[in-house]
Formats: sequence, C-alpha cells, structure tokens
Amino acid sequence: MKGLFCHMNEDVKFVLQDAELPLALSEYYVKMQVKACALSPLDLELLTDLNILKDSVPVGREIAGVVLEVGSKVTFFQPDDDVVGILPLDAKFSGLSDVILVHEHHLVLKPEKVNWVEAAGTIRDGLCAYTALHALSHVSSGKTVLVLDGASPLGIVTIQLAHHRGAKVLATALSIEDKQYLEQLRPTIGIRESVAARVINMSDGKVDLVESCLEETGGLGVDIILDVGVKLRHTKDGSTSQKCFPHKHDIITLLAIGGQWVTSEKNLQLDPPDSRTLFHKGATVSFLNDEVWNLSSAQQGKYLHIMKDIMQKLSIGVFRPQLDDPIPLYEATVSMEMVQKKNIRKRLVIQL
Repeated sequence: MKGLFCHMNEDVKFVLQDAELPLALSEYYVKMQVKACALSPLDLELLTDLNILKDSVPVGREIAGVVLEVGSKVTFFQPDDDVVGILPLDAKFSGLSDVILVHEHHLVLKPEKVNWVEAAGTIRDGLCAYTALHALSHVSSGKTVLVLDGASPLGIVTIQLAHHRGAKVLATALSIEDKQYLEQLRPTIGIRESVAARVINMSDGKVDLVESCLEETGGLGVDIILDVGVKLRHTKDGSTSQKCFPHKHDIITLLAIGGQWVTSEKNLQLDPPDSRTLFHKGATVSFLNDEVWNLSSAQQGKYLHIMKDIMQKLSIGVFRPQLDDPIPLYEATVSMEMVQKKNIRKRLVIQL
C-alpha cells in the first residue's frame, strides 16, 4: 500500500512509499477506501510545539471515501457509507493510501449530491470559516465582515458563509483577475446579488484599505476582520505576496466598537498603544487555529456538527469552493512540494 510522507532530514522532502495496514480493526475504528484527498501545507512549527514531529510525517489529511468495514463498537457508520473527514494531527496513515483505518469521531456522512473531490477539497476550509465566523467572532445578520485575500480557497468559503448569515462582506483582491472573480460570485440560493458588497483591489498599491473600508461603513468601522497574516512592522517590501498583508495598526484602526479581529498571525505582537486602542474600542483579538478541534475531545460533538453542516451547505450550493482540476496520485509528490511552498492559489485534490 502506497502513501505520501514528508521526510524530515536536512530539508523537507515528500516521497511516495509503502506503508503497512494493521490486520486487526480496533473496536471504534472504521476501514475506509479513500476516493479523494486534498493537500494542505504541513504546519511543521505546530507539530514541533506539540512534540509529535517525526522523521517521517504522513501527508494528506482531508479525505473522502467509502466505509469497507466497521469495528465492533462503531455506532455512526456501516459498510458502504460514503464519508468525509480530517485525519488527526498524529495520524499514522497517509490520506493518499488506498485503504486506511480512521476513528469514527473523525468522520461524517457525505451527502449523495456532493462528489468526492468537492467533499475532500472543502472540509478544511469550511472548518476554518466556521471557526472564524462562529466559534471566534459570532457572525450575524447586519454585521460587516472584512475578508483579506478573498479569492483564496479559505477566503471564498468564508465570504459565502458570511453572506449566507446575512452579513455585509468586504473583501480584498490581489489581482484584477481575483477582483473580477469575486465581483461575479453569486449565491445559488436566495437573492442573486454579489456575495461581496465591495472588492478592494490591492495589487497596484494605490488603494488605501483603511479609507476604503471606513467609506463603505460610514466611518463606523468593520465588525469582524479575518486576515491571512499581518505586517508586524513597516517595511519597504513591495512584493505581490506581501500586499495582502495590512499593517496591524491598520486593522486595529478599521475595527468598529466591539469589533472582533480573527488573525492567522501566530507571532502577533501588540505594542501598548495598540492595546490601548483595542481597550478603548472594547475590541477583541482571536487566533485562528482550526487544529484546536483535534487537540481536545471536550468539543468533539460540536466539531462533528460543524463538519456535518459544511457538507449539508455544500450539497445545497451555499458553498462553491475554488478547486483545481483533480490530479492523479503519481503527481502527488510534485504537487505537495508546490502546496508546501504556497505556490498554489486553488485547493489541490488527489483523486484515487
């Protein structure tokens, strides 16, 4: 049985290698045949912090497939069920294996209307969007949401979820093509208006993000801001990859009274003046780490409920993810190298 693994030697290297499947099926596990597996960058720093980084790390955790066999105490599934889920951080198997063993609490049923590629390619971004907009910031009708880099896989799902909840969505784009894509994005259900009330093109460096957002909100500020990283200090770096990163002071300036900033910047540092501004506004800062659901069993029920809701919304068209064309297994090594270097804009899915 083949699987994709990351070898941690002097540098990061991805290889397809043989892996053995245990003969015995544990009582709470299911044996499933993998039909599709999405690729996401490995967070090596997180694995190191949790002391689970090994010389050989399985790659590919967002999976969709068919249940072949169930353990004696499995209650959620039965053979021939279509399922989708995310393997835990300390998984021993690569999601790019033909057959794997998974604990039943990491899977949910896949709706019949959703294909394998869509299911595997949406589950993680959907989980991140739910974590940001519900668990951390409590989006609701009438609120204003700003999504940085709205045309990214996570950005698109977040915009669609926020719009579905009745929020007014602002988004930034890194190119003219991204701006046009977001402006043409329409919901499949409800009123056929653009899901983004305004798309701000940051590619030419001529647009002031703070001025644009305050103008759109009548000077009141944005209720919820989701970033993909921030600049901790002013630099002269004008690269395209940095243009989606506003300075932390700009984000704090944009926040409305009682606003909520959800950040992906794990090394965020706030100076005393920034803290005082947040204090005056009664605003909060939350850190987006979708792995928290796998790090504690206390929220297992909520975690499974979120994944079920993601699949339900995908089946009725609320979510329309931005996925690249499915790629075969023999291209997994090269594709994962590109994903790890973040050279891919769309979500890549391996079809087995």
